[in-house]
Amino acid sequence: MTDRPAVLVVDDDPDVLKAASLALGGEGFAVDAAASPEALEAMVQARPFAAALLDMNFAAGARSGEEGLAGLSRLQTADPALGVVLMTTYGGVSLAVQGLKRGAADFVMKPWRNAELAAAVRGAAELTAERRAQGELSLDELEKRAIERALKAYDGNISHAAQALGLTRPALYRRMERHGL
Repeated sequence: MTDRPAVLVVDDDPDVLKAASLALGGEGFAVDAAASPEALEAMVQARPFAAALLDMNFAAGARSGEEGLAGLSRLQTADPALGVVLMTTYGGVSLAVQGLKRGAADFVMKPWRNAELAAAVRGAAELTAERRAQGELSLDELEKRAIERALKAYDGNISHAAQALGLTRPALYRRMERHGL
């Protein structure tokens, strides 16, 4: 067993699998490769992955990204904490936005720059670790962290943070007081 974080790379092109394995292996990741999304659930159940890198199209001539979005859903069902980076040669902003809205951690275009690929996978691995740690936190601690993130995201603007959290300003003030914020 290795202490390097494991990454699952799923792509039907053997050259892409090899390139991603070399790029990510050189960045300190242990890489498991799969040529199709068929066995995603079994692979995720067999080994805890720090992140996944998932192609968007597997059928010859496919360019819609639907297979990748379906694979993303399957990965999320198998391991809700797993950070997934989507990748494709075809697509653009709309496909990236759709993937991000469905819960992907990031999106990269092929061909990639190795540093950018590694950064995206590293970010997904950090997201996975954060999600797994949150699973062990109490509801109070989760609420406190959500408030802190909202306040940071809106530069301390109480009105905007409350709106983002789905709270009224007075309710946010009460919760901030309770958490010592």
